[in-house]
Amino acid sequence: MKTKRFIISFIFSISALVFIAKLFYIQVIDDSFKLSAENNTLRHVTIYPSRGFVFDRTGKIIVANQSTYDLKVVPRSIEAFDTSEFCKLIGISKKDLVSVFKKKKYSYKPVILKKQINGEEYARIAESLYKFPGFYTEKRSLRTYPFPVAANILGYLGEVNVDELKNDTYYQSGDYVGKSGIEKVYETDLRGDKGTEVFMVDVLGRVQGPYKNGSYNKQAIAGKNIVSSLDIELQKLGEFLMQNKIGSIVAIEPLTGEILAMVTSPAYDPNLFIGKKLAENYRKIEYQKNKPLFNRALRSMYPPGSTFKPINALIALQKGLITDRTVLVLNGYDAGTHIVKDHVSGAVSFKKSIQMSSNAYYCTVLKRIISDKRFKNYADAYEDWRTYIKSFGLATKLGTDLDFEKQGILYSHKYYDNYYGKGHWNYNTIISLAIGQGELGFTPLQTANMTAVIANKGWYITPHIVKDIGGAGINEKFIKKHFSKVNKKYFQPVKNAMESVVTEGTGMLAYVPGLDICGKTGTAQNPHGKDHSIFIAFAPKDNPKIAVSVYVENAGFGSTWAAPIASMIIEKYLTDSISRPWLLKRISEANLIKNK
Repeated sequence: MKTKRFIISFIFSISALVFIAKLFYIQVIDDSFKLSAENNTLRHVTIYPSRGFVFDRTGKIIVANQSTYDLKVVPRSIEAFDTSEFCKLIGISKKDLVSVFKKKKYSYKPVILKKQINGEEYARIAESLYKFPGFYTEKRSLRTYPFPVAANILGYLGEVNVDELKNDTYYQSGDYVGKSGIEKVYETDLRGDKGTEVFMVDVLGRVQGPYKNGSYNKQAIAGKNIVSSLDIELQKLGEFLMQNKIGSIVAIEPLTGEILAMVTSPAYDPNLFIGKKLAENYRKIEYQKNKPLFNRALRSMYPPGSTFKPINALIALQKGLITDRTVLVLNGYDAGTHIVKDHVSGAVSFKKSIQMSSNAYYCTVLKRIISDKRFKNYADAYEDWRTYIKSFGLATKLGTDLDFEKQGILYSHKYYDNYYGKGHWNYNTIISLAIGQGELGFTPLQTANMTAVIANKGWYITPHIVKDIGGAGINEKFIKKHFSKVNKKYFQPVKNAMESVVTEGTGMLAYVPGLDICGKTGTAQNPHGKDHSIFIAFAPKDNPKIAVSVYVENAGFGSTWAAPIASMIIEKYLTDSISRPWLLKRISEANLIKNK
């Protein structure tokens, strides 16, 4: 019994000591509970950091900040004042002012009365604000875009929503956050860290001075500056050429995977999405027929048309099914149920097959690939071919640092098994794939990357839009090489043939003396209207510095529109000039949007 009593007494003694120690810590050592108790007499003012700037690859500022101010009030601290004079000063109605005080009449917490006051208006208000105790301003910043281009890449800021508040404790209601593009993807780098100033206030909420001489203040830390891979002048040219057209231009530096330009058209001015008119302008643009908010470079999935022929050529070379000396005698291709027409006939060499874009030659090439006797059936041969295609970064999410990237379309053999029945399809069933038609859909980014693979003789680096974050470089995945399944030695004859496309073939409108442009035209069938005009190109041939894909929807032959657009993008980047002003004028003034 004594032992039991001793144990109980011991437990109570230990518990008492723990409570005493905790009380000592709270009352003497730790100030946090004291600060919490004093919270009703303190005002914590958030100091918003300067958001990081965004530069283009040449050092030009393409995203900057402009100062703005929020007018706040502590309703419980307000004394009688001249409401007419006040409303005139800040530009609101008496009705709006009264509604704020009705809702928050007894609040000691600050309430936003007016948002996004610009610098000029702030200077005017600040001169007279001393007459109205309890009202004060809090400095914020909005974005500004010195160049009215690249809206889909740069993105925009908007107020945090409920989900964003739940997912990140950094944000408070009324804060701004990146909603798309670079602003969204690199939000945590750009936003910086908030600071705080703590003030003593009296019972009416009037500031009496800094709390404990500012010892509890926290300095704001500015966001990191970002250097993008964009060449803003090239971007401007691309958007200029694509005005009154629907489509996309993507330009990549092959050796680094850096995106030099990414045009999606129709485009819009990013400055429309700042300030008080953001919501109104967003609604207007969102409901436009041709969808300027839709980033076609990342999300449209087009059949590649004849730009796909070099890839089938490379796969057949690798498999030993043709050589760069293979000559086929052709007069169209008999697919059993129909004849695939061709504008090239007679003896067609490997070089000429690409130079003049022979359909029949590549139908024969695909027939050899799918009927390869090294595989037990067509399905296995098809799946092997499919792995080659994917090794070029096609029909797969590349993992770029921009949001909403689409995967593309390249079905497995199961699709054909389900559609035709297992064992009831062959190379002729899928012969459209030989010329980049049928069940294929690649994004312009994937097609530009495919072009970079050819330029590099077999490898690519994941395309990306940012090349440095705060001087610390970028994610390692954007410096890693990815290799296709085709050996390096097979690329040179394809590159030579693509050079001949521009010098004496279907893409002669892309020829610029001295630039050694290699290209391939494409005309993609469109079930909803006129065919799409496509062109891929890189230059120079032996030391490639730029790879480009151009899509112009409902514009017809690739040689007519896409080829000259690509050549001007290449020429501008390599020489900082355009040698054919007449062509620039013709392309930029052409309106290819029906019923605009």
